[in-house]
Amino acid sequence: MEHRTLGRTGRQVSVVGLGTWQLGADWGDVSEADAREVLEASAEAGVTFYDTADVYGDGRSERIVGEFLAAHADDGFTVATKTGRRGEQVPATYVGDNLRPWLDRSRRNLGVERLDLVQLHCPPSEVVEDDATYDLLDRLVEEGVIAAYGLSVETVDQALAAIARPHVASVQIILNAFRMKPLEAVLPAAHAAGVGIIARVPLASGLLSGKYGPDTRFAPDDHRTYNRDGSAFDVGETFSGVDYDTGVAAAGEFRELVEASGLGNVTPAQAAIAWAWQQPGVSTVIPGARNTSQARSNAAAGEVAELPAAFLDGVRDLYDRRVRAQVHDRW
Repeated sequence: MEHRTLGRTGRQVSVVGLGTWQLGADWGDVSEADAREVLEASAEAGVTFYDTADVYGDGRSERIVGEFLAAHADDGFTVATKTGRRGEQVPATYVGDNLRPWLDRSRRNLGVERLDLVQLHCPPSEVVEDDATYDLLDRLVEEGVIAAYGLSVETVDQALAAIARPHVASVQIILNAFRMKPLEAVLPAAHAAGVGIIARVPLASGLLSGKYGPDTRFAPDDHRTYNRDGSAFDVGETFSGVDYDTGVAAAGEFRELVEASGLGNVTPAQAAIAWAWQQPGVSTVIPGARNTSQARSNAAAGEVAELPAAFLDGVRDLYDRRVRAQVHDRW
C-alpha cells in the first residue's frame, strides 16, 4: 500500500488507515475480541495509521488500541487520538485544566509516554479561532505530552482557520463522494501549507457500500438510528448529513457507476475509499470496520489503481444532481 507523509508530523502513514469509533461505541455491539481481530487484520493488510478518541466507549477504543500497540511495539505504527468532548462543547471546556488530565488518561489508555498526534475533537469555531488554543497545544508539545497536534473539524471554514496556524500538523474532515466541498479550498490550502488531511466518514456511514436499502434497520445503540436528526451530535457525522432515503438512492447510482466503469472486482466500498485517498492533498483515509472481513476489504482499497476519468466525472455528476443541495453549503 502507498504511504504518504502526514503533514507536519513528518510520519509516513498508509493511505488507508483505520478509524476505531466502531471499536468503542455508537455502531452496535463489537466485542473486545472482535475489536482486537479487526486491528490485527488491518495491520496484516498493510495499515499503519490508527485513529481513535478518548470518548469512543469512554476510553474503551483507546485501551484496545493500546493493547494492540503493546503487541506491535516495533512495527512503527502511528496512532492519533482526539480530545475535548469529555465536557460540554463550549470554549471554556478547551482549557489546560481539562485537557491535561484528559490527555494523561489517553496516555494511560494507550500505554505511551507521548501521544503521536492529538486532535481537538470537533471544537466550537470560537476555539478554532482563538490564539490561546494554539498556545496551550504548543506548550503540550514542548512538555513532551504530545508529539504533534491537529484538529478534527466539522466545517470547511474551521478547517481553513486551522490550516492557517503555523504548527497545526493535520486536519481531519469529512470527505467522500457525498461530501465534496473540501475539494474546493481545504485540500489546496492544506497542500500549500504542508498540513496533512485525514479524510473521515469515507463511506458516508456505510451508505456508499451500496448494501443498505430503504427498509434497513440499525441497532438502537447505533448512531445511524439515534442521530439521524442530529440530536446527539452533529448530524453531518451520520450519513454525511444526507437524508437517508436520498442517500440510499444515490448509493444505488454510485454502485451502478462502479459496475459500469470497468473496475474489475473493486466493490463500491473500495471505490469510495479509493476515490477519497486519490484526491490530491489527502494524506490518509480512515474507514471503520466492525469485523475482519470489512477491515481487509477496506485496506485493499489502498491498492486500487488510478480511477478512470469517466468514473470520476460520473461521481461528480451524481453529487451535483442528488446530494449537493442538501450538504454543500451547510458544512
